[in-house]
Amino acid sequence: MIVFRDPREVPADFGPSVVAIGKFDGVHAGHRAVIRRLREKAAETSERSVAVTFDRNPLAVLRPDRCPENVVTVERKIELLGELELDATLLLTFDAEFASRSAEDFVADILVGALHVSTVLVGEDFRFGRGGAGTPALLRELGPLHGFSVEVVDDVFLAGSDRRVSSTWIRELLMAGDVTTAARVLGRNVDVRGEVVHGLKRGRELGFPTANLSASVDSFVPADGVYAGWLHDHATGMRHPAAISVGTNPTFDDVLERQVEAHVLGETELDLYGHDVTVEFVERLRGMVAFEGIEKLMSQMAADVTDAERVLAGG
Repeated sequence: MIVFRDPREVPADFGPSVVAIGKFDGVHAGHRAVIRRLREKAAETSERSVAVTFDRNPLAVLRPDRCPENVVTVERKIELLGELELDATLLLTFDAEFASRSAEDFVADILVGALHVSTVLVGEDFRFGRGGAGTPALLRELGPLHGFSVEVVDDVFLAGSDRRVSSTWIRELLMAGDVTTAARVLGRNVDVRGEVVHGLKRGRELGFPTANLSASVDSFVPADGVYAGWLHDHATGMRHPAAISVGTNPTFDDVLERQVEAHVLGETELDLYGHDVTVEFVERLRGMVAFEGIEKLMSQMAADVTDAERVLAGG
């Protein structure tokens, strides 16, 4: 997938293209439905498939007091879009200058001028341009003037649920530690990626060595607790079953920042320091609690390992 970070980077002979526009935060099941339709439409006409998105949530500029934390970083978003076999993504810088552009200019300069769009796909609630004046209805008005059509993609609902798939719902689920439902809404397991760094080595002292991720990770971290999941070591390509802890270790009360740490099941001598890894969450085993003494903590850690093995036994 080609990534353009400015409309001026798009070659003059690029296109014609079928374009989907959105924040695509998390690249969840709803976004994936849009992308599937985008690829189908592009295949029908032998045109380029392109996602147009932004380098930050527009609320970070328009209403920073109301801007939520991103489900994934912008680079992770680009990576996830790339996995969906698009021809290109145009990543627009959403700053004050961009926010002041009219909806008509956005269409003329970016969709038509740069991407030579033939079909635009958006969700029903999509808004763009100065003051949010751009709507699907406006796109339909502008389409005949510029030679493109507009397709509004229906919301996606999980089976048995009357709530539409959204990034807001995913954040709520992650804050509750419900990684199982979040995986259904995302269309993939919840994961975070970061570098393994040195910690207090307390897990090793207790017989359960852990790989501690750096504070800088690429996704929204689920609620404090213990989880069953997987550790992917990008240096070796290995995927290891793991019991994962998120929190500040309240038993000792000497960890100042929330940490993601993973104990690889059945391994005590694995050296992962400095490795780039992804920790994938499958199921929450329990919340985070403080234990009265080391023995009770070690007993619970052994039980956590057993529970994680049970959850992961099916792959």
